[in-house]
Amino acid sequence: MKLSQMLSQDAIVSELRSSTRNGVLSELVDVLVATGGLNPENSKPVLKALIDRETHGSTGLGKGVAVPHCQHSAVKRMVMAVGRSTTGVEFNALDKAPVYLIFLLLSPPDDQDRHLQAMELIFRPLQRATFRKWLRQADTPQAIMDCIVQAEDAGAN
Repeated sequence: MKLSQMLSQDAIVSELRSSTRNGVLSELVDVLVATGGLNPENSKPVLKALIDRETHGSTGLGKGVAVPHCQHSAVKRMVMAVGRSTTGVEFNALDKAPVYLIFLLLSPPDDQDRHLQAMELIFRPLQRATFRKWLRQADTPQAIMDCIVQAEDAGAN
């Protein structure tokens, strides 16, 4: 499994409109609905689960990155969306700094192992400062996808 295989370029937002954590979560859930990754009738319960998850502990990892995620019965297959904010979003990150890169992961509840594998695929390249820098500079969905593929090709994944 590769990060680039889990992510559709159509589910990448190169400039998020929202400036709040909940707004960003809503925007990325809407992208998954628009790309067919999530049934429209399930968007509200999934969004609520993501917001609830954030109130119990922020997924803002620090260094400008957040990885909101949840497993939910409304999710039939693992789906992912990525968003980039040039202005930054307050995500209550561990380092208290704004978040510029958001990787949203949704999985069905009966696939815990695969969910954890996907989380590892997301976390591993995000540990590298150069990868985070490339993503922050990538200003189109194609450029963001290219960064992800290049990191995989370079052995970051």
